[in-house]
Amino acid sequence: MRKYLNLRHIICQGLIFAFLLNSLGPIPAVQAQDYTLPAPGVMVSLTPAFNPPILKGIKVHPDNPFRFDFILDRGDSQESSQDLKDESSKLIKYFLATLTIPEKDLWVNLSPYEKNRIVPERFGQTEMGRDLLAEDYMLKQITASLIYPEGEVGKRFWKRIYEVAAKKFGTTNIPVNTFNKVWIVPEKAVVYENAKAGTAYVVESKLKVMLEQDYLSLQKHEGISPPPQIKNTGQLGSQIIREIVIPQLTKEVNEDKNFAQLRQVYNSLILATWYKKKIKDSILEQVYANKNKVAGVNIDDPQEKERIYQRYLQAFKKGVFNYIKEGVDLATQETVPRKYFSGGIFSGRR
Repeated sequence: MRKYLNLRHIICQGLIFAFLLNSLGPIPAVQAQDYTLPAPGVMVSLTPAFNPPILKGIKVHPDNPFRFDFILDRGDSQESSQDLKDESSKLIKYFLATLTIPEKDLWVNLSPYEKNRIVPERFGQTEMGRDLLAEDYMLKQITASLIYPEGEVGKRFWKRIYEVAAKKFGTTNIPVNTFNKVWIVPEKAVVYENAKAGTAYVVESKLKVMLEQDYLSLQKHEGISPPPQIKNTGQLGSQIIREIVIPQLTKEVNEDKNFAQLRQVYNSLILATWYKKKIKDSILEQVYANKNKVAGVNIDDPQEKERIYQRYLQAFKKGVFNYIKEGVDLATQETVPRKYFSGGIFSGRR
């Protein structure tokens, strides 16, 4: 594994005792990294490639199950030593949150129709839960921005929509619902383990971007039943999103700057998941693993998750574009006005 132990790495040690026993004192206070969210209605562009600082490996100590040596890859970061130390503390908190939160509760969900299913209560109190909600907000904004008809990806998207619609329906003068729920889920994680040295390294990690039709939300979003001849236009939109938009999102999620924090979370989660399997029946598992003990990894204000959700509702309602533009119907060659709107309308009842 020598190729990973280069000058981009530093070693940082962590003691989980600080979360369990007051006799060892509180965990050092670290200022949480500020996160910024795009304002509702603002278009979000794709970003260049960027390798953030991540937890690359871990060394365990059989004689002290509460002690860890973390191997940090500083990536492309040019941060000062103190900033890098603060950043590494955040990544360790992600690791510890994954240890203590049950696997079934490691999810977030921004949906205008599921106010009571944003994030599990305990997970929502952690920095990891808060930061994943922020990344989900970013995902929604970027997805909407990518289908903007004047953008590079949007032009290809709508061109393809009209080509397929003309061939399938004999006209392009039809409503096309592009409302789709986009999910990011783990796709691949490869961990190299050296049992003799007590070390593990993440050698490969990849996230998958996929569509999952939210049928209940789709019904409420459409509001009315479309005529029989165009009832499948929603499926048409999904098909073209998979073809053109999903590949762009997949690259952004796995390589680029917008989702750097998400990849930080994922690497910490991979190492923590590996470690959970290694501490089965240990004292650490008995007192900490899957016990929802969030002290030390929690955020100061538990209402942050609600503020992110309310900001998402504003963004969903406002949309990132709303205008009318004339275009040529490929089937009839007639000029027709088309309204493009990215956003939604929802009632106050949820």
